[in-house]
Amino acid sequence: MRTNEAKKNKPVLTRLLTLEQLAEVLGVTYPRAAQLARENMIPVVRLGRQVRIDRAQLEEWIANGGKRLPGDWKRTAA
Repeated sequence: MRTNEAKKNKPVLTRLLTLEQLAEVLGVTYPRAAQLARENMIPVVRLGRQVRIDRAQLEEWIANGGKRLPGDWKRTAA
């Protein structure tokens, strides 16, 4: 029983982040994090309908300055 108690108190460090965790890491809102994932602006892992973000890929993406939108910082009308 003690191992179960220890597991409950120990923070879980996962390799894959949820969109909620991504939003917190990037300091953006959940809808913005979801938009970044939906538009493939950030590297994502799709598990069926679920979207996850690999920590290592996210850190590399951040280190490389992210990915720019076409037309520099703003989207152009299509």
